[in-house]
Amino acid sequence: MINITFPDGTVRAFESPVDGFTVAAGISEGFARNCLAMELNSRLVDMSTRLHEDAGIRFITTKDPEALEILRHTAAHVMAQAVLRLYPDAQPTIGPVVADGFYYDFDMEPISEDDFGKIEAEMKKIVKEKQPIERREVPKDQALEFYSDEPYKRELIEELEDGTISFYKQGEFTDLCRGPHLPHTGFVRAFKLLRVSGAYWRGDSNRPQLQRIYGTAFFDKKELNQYLEFLEEARKRDHRKIGAALDLFSFHEEAPGMAFFHPRGMELWNALLDYWRQEHRAAGYVETKTPIILHRSLWEQSGHWENYRENMYTVTIDETESAIKPMNCPGGMLLFKRRRHSYRDLPVRAAEIGLVHRHELSGVLSGLFRVRAFHQDDAHIFMTPDMIESEILGVLHLVERMYSTFGLGFHLELSTRPEKSIGTDAQWEQATSGLTGALETYGADYKLNEGDGAFYGPKVDIHIKDAIGRTWQCGTIQLDMSLPERFDLSYVGNDNEKHRPVMIHRVIFGSIERFLGILVEHFAGRFPLWMAPVQAVILPINDSLAPFAAEINSRFFRAGLRTSVDDRTESLNKKVREAQLAKTPLILTVGDREKSAGTLAVRTLDGQVHHGVPMDTFINAVSDNVQNRSLDMAGLFQ
Repeated sequence: MINITFPDGTVRAFESPVDGFTVAAGISEGFARNCLAMELNSRLVDMSTRLHEDAGIRFITTKDPEALEILRHTAAHVMAQAVLRLYPDAQPTIGPVVADGFYYDFDMEPISEDDFGKIEAEMKKIVKEKQPIERREVPKDQALEFYSDEPYKRELIEELEDGTISFYKQGEFTDLCRGPHLPHTGFVRAFKLLRVSGAYWRGDSNRPQLQRIYGTAFFDKKELNQYLEFLEEARKRDHRKIGAALDLFSFHEEAPGMAFFHPRGMELWNALLDYWRQEHRAAGYVETKTPIILHRSLWEQSGHWENYRENMYTVTIDETESAIKPMNCPGGMLLFKRRRHSYRDLPVRAAEIGLVHRHELSGVLSGLFRVRAFHQDDAHIFMTPDMIESEILGVLHLVERMYSTFGLGFHLELSTRPEKSIGTDAQWEQATSGLTGALETYGADYKLNEGDGAFYGPKVDIHIKDAIGRTWQCGTIQLDMSLPERFDLSYVGNDNEKHRPVMIHRVIFGSIERFLGILVEHFAGRFPLWMAPVQAVILPINDSLAPFAAEINSRFFRAGLRTSVDDRTESLNKKVREAQLAKTPLILTVGDREKSAGTLAVRTLDGQVHHGVPMDTFINAVSDNVQNRSLDMAGLFQ
């Protein structure tokens, strides 16, 4: 007798071994047809899995969170089968599920998105055939023999431990895979191939370059269409295109992965950092600056030379090997250690906008999102152990204030001690309880990632959400028990004895370059007034009014506004249209009437026009909006 326990506690007995389909059909035939897989004793398995002993099971349907990943896993196999039908000489490698979709790598002749139509057509045939997907398990030697003509699969199998190897077969296609998969290919009804790119086998530039085909899949076409609309909106917001259109930044072959910021880009940059400095001064931080080149001995002391050397740029100076810093922390250690500290001096909150360089492979560089040179808004907080909770709480409140200024929501994730770590159990307990206590006091929900902390301490990662719902991990708060030990940092306690300080690493923006790229896409280039590189453009309606426009511009400059004059010999309509394309928040038209009255005609990006706005009213309204760092201009001239 086999007893099957369902999530609600119900138990059903079977006289002999049964598979998932039989158990589900016992509930109802309709329910069984909608079952995709099942959770067997907390492990996801196929519906065809036979149950030989007592077990607890939960059926997975399209409504369950695990369903989409299983669907996309099967969709990757359907795509691979279609590719091999069309390109028989292609060598398949791996095809995992990734965020929002899947990909599959092939060693094959280069293809382009123009080839997607015929691949998708072949995939539709496979879906229509409703091919059963069957799991097989064979000994390792048989698996190697089966893939005797496929070197990539053989390499993967050879790395596996001896024992049984699992395959999945659908029609003529068989793939090495752990599973689980859908019962048949007919479930893959709504899919789309998205892009193709090059990718090195196992991420090694010395290995063959493969063709990586990306796709996505959903359970119905409505969800797919919504996602494709989301992708189209994301493409419209691409910071690389907007950055070029608004003349903010550029990249050049002479410095791969290193951004050049144009004058307008620097106005945006400076507005962001002015705000950063204001908030940090108010929160009790001091600002520091450390060199970008430091001796090898420092990096050996910090552990970076041993563990991060391949990502660092090095240089020899006076016959001494040095490195361009990939992070600011070791310099911060030297600053703290330069003098003796008392417990009365703590906490020390030292912030730095530090320029760092990290060697990234050329294939992963992506606009401002992935660069080789970037600035981090680092801060290192040195404190006594009993300050952990209050200092973490202070950082969280600073994060909330700063992100809300941009209209960005966020959620928190706590990562705890990994298997490989340094420090004593007592240190980890104190650090983790400090983080947990701060999060509980702060009151926001957070996700717990057991065992995902850094080797030197637990951390809180901060994930922001932008205007179209995408999440980005920018901020992080890390407790470090390694560097204070390595650098022998200390303070004198109230017992007149030396003690080791606790240290926090934290960033809020993260990479300034990346954060700016996120903001470009978040606002789609329509920045609030306080950030806009050009807050207003002045358009004289004829050449005789150009001197008056220049006079107005000078007045605005003295008031601290960022304005410009467009006195080209172009039509007014064309200049208005170009200013709108440049996403200039305010377009000011001046004619003889405005000159006589000392007023302005103000057009906003939403098309509203306000006539007869007095100069002082304009200056005061814009200045107040900027000073308050408002997200919109609602009621600006009312």
